[in-house]
Amino acid sequence: MRVIFMGSPEFSLPALDAILAAGHEVVAVYCQPPRASGRGKKERPTPVQARAEELGLPVRHPKSLRTAEAQAEFASFDADVAVVVAYGLILPKEILYTPAYGCINIHASLLPRWRGAAPIHRAIMAGDEQTGVCIMQMDDGLDTGPVLLRRKVPIEAGETTQSLHSTLAYAGGELIAETLENIGEITPKPQPSEGITYAEKIDKSESRIDWTRPSTEIDRKIRGLSPFPGAWCEHEGIRVKLLLSAPAIGSGFPGEVIDTPAYVACGQGAVELKRLQKAGGKAQDADDFVKGTPLPLGTCLT
Repeated sequence: MRVIFMGSPEFSLPALDAILAAGHEVVAVYCQPPRASGRGKKERPTPVQARAEELGLPVRHPKSLRTAEAQAEFASFDADVAVVVAYGLILPKEILYTPAYGCINIHASLLPRWRGAAPIHRAIMAGDEQTGVCIMQMDDGLDTGPVLLRRKVPIEAGETTQSLHSTLAYAGGELIAETLENIGEITPKPQPSEGITYAEKIDKSESRIDWTRPSTEIDRKIRGLSPFPGAWCEHEGIRVKLLLSAPAIGSGFPGEVIDTPAYVACGQGAVELKRLQKAGGKAQDADDFVKGTPLPLGTCLT
């Protein structure tokens, strides 16, 4: 098939690789434009653009797809289907219905649960026991289209957004290859009207830990926000990012270090902080972190 691929971050790469490995022709790759990053503020391409250029695929990164010029160029590729995965732009009707099979999206949840921008983060933070991947026929709504194929994935104990992200990315690649192979024979199934939830974009204001909350909730927040944007607290006025944790037995004043190397009391129970990162430093396991930043018993994290 002639495929337009639309994606930007690392999460999109397994799908692009799977489409090419299945023998389809990627006639164009659409992604977000390069952005300045790092200390030198040098413009860096998205992971998808970098991979596409390595493979010699034509790349487009328009700021909008609502102009007549952008829509005409999209149509000129004469694609059978567009595959969309974490692209970053809203697709207008003129784009959605241009390819013969329309635009299909790889979404990292079991729709209709966790429609929206941050389904992986929200599933872990909510304590879900499973999530998955859906291949959805896109329509005018926010992740409201009928589902072509779906695959369930368990959320293991101790799972972080980073680890689950990788699992779902590869599952999405496998599922999109299966979808394209059978696209004319799959009957899209409308999403149920019950069980709808929305995965709002993560706001930095919700990343700070409130130690008065129960340990299970704090642990899920730490793992759900790891590695980005990262849950955090302060130690002696310096921000410390918390990257991995586990619920623990213990009690004390909320935020108090109650055992070594880094067991902290919560409103109910305690958490073991397993991996931490001091502002300006590197991520470290707790044993190594406390060598440079001691956390003696009674220390209060805020």
